[in-house]
Amino acid sequence: MEWLMQPEFWMALAQIIAIDILLGGDNAVVIALACRHLPEPQRRRAIFGGVAGAIVLRILLLFFALQLLALPFLKLAGALMLLWIGIKLLQPEPEEAHKVAAGAGFFSAIKTIVIADAVMSLDNVLAVAGAAGGNLLLVSLGVLISIPIIVWGSQFVLRLLDRYPQVVLLGGGLLGWIAGGMLVTDVALASWLPESAWVHPLASATGATLVIAGGLLLNRRQRLAGASRPEVHS
Repeated sequence: MEWLMQPEFWMALAQIIAIDILLGGDNAVVIALACRHLPEPQRRRAIFGGVAGAIVLRILLLFFALQLLALPFLKLAGALMLLWIGIKLLQPEPEEAHKVAAGAGFFSAIKTIVIADAVMSLDNVLAVAGAAGGNLLLVSLGVLISIPIIVWGSQFVLRLLDRYPQVVLLGGGLLGWIAGGMLVTDVALASWLPESAWVHPLASATGATLVIAGGLLLNRRQRLAGASRPEVHS
């Protein structure tokens, strides 16, 4: 128990908590967007199911993060996947949703949460592992501390989305921003990009614009398709 008396331990733990708070917000937004169409009783179960799956993946990523980040085109593929997830999460609930089994939307939300978290978590995991300095206890505490932060954060964002539905565009834009920044840090693209301070923010802004524009375009197409569909009178 000597580590309890070491200031380095508590400084590292404080850094990990700060990282969890700063980076956990992204995951909370994904969970809120994925769960916003679910009925209230299923939301809490989907949040805990998605977080549980994401935490398991994070633990696995801890062992392979450095090797995975060195793979060319991995971040590129992850960024493209995140762009699509962002656009998909901006879509409104289809009118035919009541015809679909209730469990379909529930498991679809969990799948979306786990996939998006896996894509976004490589850098997060590395940040926590770096702050922990290889201390397994600190790494474990970092994973445990992230759970309530993500759960409470997602519930707060869900309440915000229920009250202000327009906020969903900001959430989608955030995913696009992360995707754009992730894309230009891929090792395969590093030699092709100019070494300039504007590359990363420009890529992030482009990603956010693509997600918001793509989401609005698909929404408009769905509305036009719904308006042109003939009404069936019984």
